[in-house]
Amino acid sequence: MNFEPYPFEKLTNLLENIQPDKNHTPAVLTIGEPQFETPDFIQKALCNNASLLKKYPKTTGETVLREAQRNFISRRFGVSLKDEEIIPTFGTREVLFNFPQFLLFDIEKSVIAYTNPFYQIYEGAATATRSKVIHLNLDEKNNFKPDINESELGNCDLVILNFPNNPTTATLSLEELGEWVKLALKYDFVLLNDECYSEIYTDKPIPSLLEASLHVNNDSFKNILVINSISKRSSAPGLRSGFIAGDATILREYMKYRTYIGCAIPLPLQYAAAEAWNDEEHVAKSRAVYKENFEIAQAILGTQIPDATFYLWIKVGNALAFTQKLYKNYNVKVLPGEFLAREDAKGENPGKGFIRIALVESPQKTKDALLKIKECLHEQR
Repeated sequence: MNFEPYPFEKLTNLLENIQPDKNHTPAVLTIGEPQFETPDFIQKALCNNASLLKKYPKTTGETVLREAQRNFISRRFGVSLKDEEIIPTFGTREVLFNFPQFLLFDIEKSVIAYTNPFYQIYEGAATATRSKVIHLNLDEKNNFKPDINESELGNCDLVILNFPNNPTTATLSLEELGEWVKLALKYDFVLLNDECYSEIYTDKPIPSLLEASLHVNNDSFKNILVINSISKRSSAPGLRSGFIAGDATILREYMKYRTYIGCAIPLPLQYAAAEAWNDEEHVAKSRAVYKENFEIAQAILGTQIPDATFYLWIKVGNALAFTQKLYKNYNVKVLPGEFLAREDAKGENPGKGFIRIALVESPQKTKDALLKIKECLHEQR
């Protein structure tokens, strides 16, 4: 198998021989990892349950965690799930990689479609399953309204969406998500939405594909799945708490598969994660900080405040050269957009010319870094 290097490895190679200006404080705005302390009540729950390390965890997850996740979905999206319609997972990366292997195991020439630009684990799953890939590209205005031939969807076995989108910040409305549900039913493919940024919204709550499924009367969630995580939501990526939810028929067999791959969640992590899923106050505080960061970016760079995520997706011309110059002259790291995308059938890379900036630091650190980016942009012009 020929797996592509991860974007961060490519960035390391790009900057390898550059010595940054040490007069500037380093700023790393490349990775989507919140740079805030995990809330105390979550840490305390972890410590208070440390004695449970002596026990093997169940692959199905503890009742306390399953109920917390179902309560979150009910509270946030107004969707009541049955117990068999959700599986707690060890974060979401493992799901995005192993679920396609489970789903496509018996299909000789499988086809996966996913958004482009994308989170690279989608590509890794396509490589591992030897699937043909169809890229769902952004339009010329950087919106996700792909001009795809519906006959292509007829050949798909799995379509992976990612809304809110990393890296572009694009979102889909309830009606637009509902159209995707209709397509999944019409062409009988499994539709999975990666919703890991659903809670990092700046104004109105972002809809879930589960809501959209109910909206178009697919009450059984046939062919419909979502994943979500507390990594961004609760500033707790190290807890590795996520879930996959939706079609119970698919999940029943996937649960059997999961018993073999050794991804049960340690019990102390499950109890701490349950506390996080059950609380909304700490999430609201995080959202306020991210919105403040976007307002700072708007004042400094003139960027629009997106509906969700904590990213800026900015066109800079030659993104590779800009990234190198920014690091050399200002000691600031960003990620070139072309590392997060691939060439389409026309030979065009929709990420080319863009940079992704992760606004995951405090407002003051964010302001300092964005002022340096502004200077570098002026120099480039």
